[in-house]
Amino acid sequence: MSSLIVIPARYDSTRLPGKPLLRQTGKYLIEHVYEQALKTKRASAVVVATDDRRIADAVREFEGQVVLTSADHQSGTDRIAEVAAMKDFAHFDTIVNVQGDEPEIDPNLIDALIRLLEKTDVQMATAAAPFDNAAEIVNPGIVKVVIDQRRFAMYFSRSVIPHDRDGQTAGAGALMLAGLYRKHLGIYAYQKNFLLQLARAERCELEKLEKLEQLRALYLGAKIIVHDTPQAHHGIDTPEDYEAFVRRYAGEGP
Repeated sequence: MSSLIVIPARYDSTRLPGKPLLRQTGKYLIEHVYEQALKTKRASAVVVATDDRRIADAVREFEGQVVLTSADHQSGTDRIAEVAAMKDFAHFDTIVNVQGDEPEIDPNLIDALIRLLEKTDVQMATAAAPFDNAAEIVNPGIVKVVIDQRRFAMYFSRSVIPHDRDGQTAGAGALMLAGLYRKHLGIYAYQKNFLLQLARAERCELEKLEKLEQLRALYLGAKIIVHDTPQAHHGIDTPEDYEAFVRRYAGEGP
């Protein structure tokens, strides 16, 4: 199988406008993500997908591969599907969606998802990690996933799931210890044909409510296998997140 990593990147961000072009480290934020993606062993190519010429120019500046996509996409899935359908990328079997604000993404994690699709007949793979603290469980900004005994996702939600009706916190803790209740990480690998099918499908009501595009895949009856990783990587959502990354990059903080 031949695998392509696509990094969707938008200029507009409610909490951090122009995020891909932040450059306090001496490199663009999108450049850090691109370099991490290049370290993978199982992907054959990496490309940035953006609708913004400023981002495209920056990627060309550091000699990365970039394609300009439509500005009408409602999700990263739709943007990478446009790339997957392009003639230049027709020979790729597997498409990996790596978020453009993950400068510390582990290349081994990307390889693990590609390996899952190579070894199984599932259509889609993603990743999850243990919660860092109790506050993450009730934070609607942290997406949760419940996993079955075969490591397939049963449901994703911004809400606390499952509901502990009898208040048996020990039981909920046991579920987490068993690895069946996790913090979802926003990285996906797709069989290309399924990705194109997913992008053509209408958004289901669950996706509209939760604002989680992976629910569209579950609604269509797809199996999403979940790779468990011991630690989540740091995404950049706020100015504070970026400042912390700059400190870590300079060796000045955890």
